[in-house]
Amino acid sequence: MGEWLEGSTLAKKIKQKVKEEVSKIKKERNEFPGLAAVLVGDNKASQVYVGMKQRNCERLGIHSEILKFEKDTDPSELKEKIKELNQRDQIDGILVQEPLPPSFSSHEVATTILPEKDVDGLNPCSLGNLLRVESGLRPCTPLGIMELLESQNIGIKGKEVVIIGRSLLVGKPLSIMMTNAHGTVTVCHSRTKDLPQVASRADILVAAMGRGAFVTPDFVKKGAVVIDVGINHLTEKKKVKELFKDPEKRLKDIDKKGYTLIGDVHPGVIDKASFLTPVPGGVGPLTVAMLMHNTLKAYKLRRMI
Repeated sequence: MGEWLEGSTLAKKIKQKVKEEVSKIKKERNEFPGLAAVLVGDNKASQVYVGMKQRNCERLGIHSEILKFEKDTDPSELKEKIKELNQRDQIDGILVQEPLPPSFSSHEVATTILPEKDVDGLNPCSLGNLLRVESGLRPCTPLGIMELLESQNIGIKGKEVVIIGRSLLVGKPLSIMMTNAHGTVTVCHSRTKDLPQVASRADILVAAMGRGAFVTPDFVKKGAVVIDVGINHLTEKKKVKELFKDPEKRLKDIDKKGYTLIGDVHPGVIDKASFLTPVPGGVGPLTVAMLMHNTLKAYKLRRMI
């Protein structure tokens, strides 16, 4: 049986370091980093995520603001507000919570944010810097994955890496980071032929496609490191009993919340992998921690500290 590679402890360490640096900046310069989160529409999950990010800012001493817009807001109004945030010196980071309503172009919105304030790392300039191995802000979830591997001394150089999923948030930028770290990277997707066979070559396997328990043990080489990025809601108690050897906690989740969270990787993979990140408690906490890290980094870069 492999080990659970949880990210919560590392996330706490990263946030504690941010908190200490922010405290030092406030003491020495009478300033503190600022983060503005933009929320469009009434997506419940987005409201929860933005609220969680604001609470983390408060705990770490980072100034935070939430700007809310109705889903039928004119896209030009949103872009004008982002341009205003670009000019505000006390705002170091700007994030626009995804998903946006269909009438908005995520590309246009990301392009409106100044690269030096792009704490999500999704501005074309930010992604270009990543591609060219130049300094800049990196997408939070891929950056968290890289930090997690490094914290466990899991080397990437010379390893065969397979990433299932090619989203702009995770799959594509992570593939570049892994390549920059000298991994041999294969990116898979819904049209990949014989996906289990391709995945089973991986020394490091990353699942980020948004399909609950899709990656079963036959996808995994014995001793592989498996990173599960998926967050899926499971509401069927019968399925919970099929997936988990000890389902009691998950069944209580469903009784309490109406669902339990599962990843893209079948829990049984732990018997074949050397490491597997749990869901929840694996990659998720690191995404928020790296957002806090990026906000502090944006503050320091803008002031050349």
